[in-house]
Amino acid sequence: MKLSIERGTLLKAVSQAQSVVERRNTIPILANVLIEAEGDEVHFRATDLDIEVVDKAPAKVERAGATTVSAVMLHEIVRKLPDGALVTLSDDGTAGRLTVEAGRSHFNLATLPKEDFPVMASSEYSSNFSAPAPVLRRLFDKSKFAISTEETRYYLNGVYMHVAESEGGKVLRCVATDGHRLARIDADLPEGAEDMPGVIVPRKTVGELRKLLDDDDMKIAVSVSETKVRFATPDIMLTSKVIDGTFPDYTRVIPQGNTRKMEVDAAEFAQAVDRVATVSSERSRAVKLSLDEDRLILSVNAPDSGAAEEELAVAYGDERLEIGFNAKYLLEIASQVDRENAVFLFNSSGDPTLMREGNDTSAVYVVMPMRV
Repeated sequence: MKLSIERGTLLKAVSQAQSVVERRNTIPILANVLIEAEGDEVHFRATDLDIEVVDKAPAKVERAGATTVSAVMLHEIVRKLPDGALVTLSDDGTAGRLTVEAGRSHFNLATLPKEDFPVMASSEYSSNFSAPAPVLRRLFDKSKFAISTEETRYYLNGVYMHVAESEGGKVLRCVATDGHRLARIDADLPEGAEDMPGVIVPRKTVGELRKLLDDDDMKIAVSVSETKVRFATPDIMLTSKVIDGTFPDYTRVIPQGNTRKMEVDAAEFAQAVDRVATVSSERSRAVKLSLDEDRLILSVNAPDSGAAEEELAVAYGDERLEIGFNAKYLLEIASQVDRENAVFLFNSSGDPTLMREGNDTSAVYVVMPMRV
């Protein structure tokens, strides 16, 4: 195998591949990226047995062939090469070495046989549709903060992507929760997605997918089956197993009857919470919200470190209310608001609180209170 490729193109392809590779693994070949050169393009394939990413890049191929080499090492080398360099990758197949050359730099890297590289079994996808990158970016970006990190409740370790009924008809919906907070984000249902089975997309996959979604004009081809999900752009294909479990009935925890409405500037609110939370003890991080007509007092009382209080002007016309929250959860939820005021809907100090952006019901967040 012998090919020449521009450094920037190679770096982009290899960086996507090396981020999938698990740093700590017991199977040596899983640390490698499979390089396949044919025609006028080269494919870089990496996997951790749950996720597989295939990156294709244009290259000048002199001799077709394939080999595998350490993904992290190749990435580090390419990253340190000067911008605009032309990189030549060659391997003669017998020596078990890949030669990387660029200008006056020359590297010899150990390879492993390509036959040992595990290729993910192909599967039939029952649903295929395409969605604009900004739509998927919004669905996953706004929900991923609520993904649980508890290994015992593995079915919460991802984002539940499914077709749901809303007031205006069917929508593509992403939901994530960890039992303390919940995010439910809706988008218009793309054509062809009506029969999509609901799947739980794992946290690592959500992180990798994010790298495909930066280009606003890009259309992402999405394929879904009961066991796998695939996201593809013209250059990158990301295939992942989905979490084998049943996502709980989240509709039961979204409060319907919360009537006490507070409207506040989201950025001001987040900054004020951040300021008063500075003195809270690391363990509880509790912030108390005291609501009265058109004013909100945020307070923290930590006996071992001190106390803090800040007043904010808000739109609130209901009876007095005192309610406590984990400061981190409030900050995360407030930071999801892009454009206008955050609307909080309370019921009582012991009930879940709902938050949305203005009158927009396509993004809804729920946060559980804590005793303060």
